[in-house]
Amino acid sequence: MTQREALLVAHGSPAEPGPQEAAMQALAVRVAFWAPGWRVRGTTLAKVGGLEAALAAMTAPLIYPFFMAEGWFTRTNLPRRLAAAGQGELRRLAPFGTDPGLPDVVAAALRRGGGNEHATGGVLIAAHGGKLSKTSSETGYLMVEELARRGFGPLRAGFVEEPPFLEDVAREMGRGICLPFFALRAGHVVQDVPEALAAAGFQGVLLPPIGEDQGVAPLIAAALERAHQGG
Repeated sequence: MTQREALLVAHGSPAEPGPQEAAMQALAVRVAFWAPGWRVRGTTLAKVGGLEAALAAMTAPLIYPFFMAEGWFTRTNLPRRLAAAGQGELRRLAPFGTDPGLPDVVAAALRRGGGNEHATGGVLIAAHGGKLSKTSSETGYLMVEELARRGFGPLRAGFVEEPPFLEDVAREMGRGICLPFFALRAGHVVQDVPEALAAAGFQGVLLPPIGEDQGVAPLIAAALERAHQGG
């Protein structure tokens, strides 16, 4: 029987690749727990040689992009890196942030972490955004729409790198729950988001990035199984 394999690939931090490389390896362990019969590894594009070493230790893994949206890294950089490693034909799944099951994971995280704040102050989705591409902001707005269907409100999205900027939206809201719509705990999550909230005088709950939520590993495991079954 052919070994089922998957490689989780995130962006990582070029300035300090170690912590996020370790985070991806830990996530791979959690995903493997929820995916019996799968061999799962994790790495980042930022770790020099990380992707190549992971690929060398596997046969023909499914590639799971642990990114919040389709963009240059998933459409161009990752395929280029796979091709350079001689693995250009590997199947790539849709990015984490576009998984149809993610809104349910986000809703559960808000209910666990926010208490009654969602009813009194609303929900602020803090996302990356981008100057050159709208895919990141579009994914954030889609999440707002999905949460509205699940009874949350008021709902706003604010961005680090494009308007409406997070600080401005947080100032208008004043309070509520802020969920960082990011895969890993890096510079934006550690510095930019809390600094924007502080500058806005935002009073409320700041949750961990959604990529750290307990529902993420089973979500990825389900995506791998669907892909294996031909979905």
